[in-house]
Amino acid sequence: MSFDAPDACTLPTAERPLRLAEFDALFSSAVRSVEAVSPTHARMRLAGPAGLEATVRDLATRETACCSFFTFTLTPGPADGALVLDIEVPAAYTDVLASLAGRATAVAPR
Repeated sequence: MSFDAPDACTLPTAERPLRLAEFDALFSSAVRSVEAVSPTHARMRLAGPAGLEATVRDLATRETACCSFFTFTLTPGPADGALVLDIEVPAAYTDVLASLAGRATAVAPR
């Protein structure tokens, strides 16, 4: 599955495949479910090793720095050690959110 960054993304083109690989690594190791709350809001339930929260916060902070249209909210989940990652975008970026959520669904552990 491909992912085209919108023009609003300021991450240098050469660094985009590396960032995408970071998201894929997170998705393939920690995402347990993906829910489309609305076209502008996706929710991912995560679980994984110690340090997962710090990893997700770091990645979300760096992604927001280059793609300011993303809003990431990370909260403790209902189970011990679980996390809930809410990702929201303005209506103009629903295709970007859908693509990101699609990647997460495609590579998440079954």
